[in-house]
Amino acid sequence: MNPYYNQNYTREQIDAILDKIKRCVVNRRFTISKNEHRQENIDFINEYNIRSERQSSILLQIQTEDFCHSLKNVNLGFDHEVLYVFVPQVQLFNAEGKEEMVDVYAKFNIIDMQNGSRTVVISFHKPNKTIDYLFR
Repeated sequence: MNPYYNQNYTREQIDAILDKIKRCVVNRRFTISKNEHRQENIDFINEYNIRSERQSSILLQIQTEDFCHSLKNVNLGFDHEVLYVFVPQVQLFNAEGKEEMVDVYAKFNIIDMQNGSRTVVISFHKPNKTIDYLFR
């Protein structure tokens, strides 16, 4: 595994992180990155026609067992941030309307602010590297 990946977590720690992420989703305090650097997210959302309600549903069904690792944000000025990677398996409909089981690589940045937390889903697409789950 990549030496920058951290799997030194207990189940309870990941439960708490996931609870914070889900509270952000329920309270609509999240966004999925769709800028020019996140074309893979845009393509994935378009390929499976994943509208905003379904995006929320996918994020809310993530379980502690879907956790893979955390890593430091490597972007200049954001190196204090920790990013969390989960890869749930989700039933989606492809462009031909056929249902398929899809692994969804979801990388989260949790931002704590004075008026509560919000989360940015930096990655939301099929995995493009080998997945190593912590609790499976």
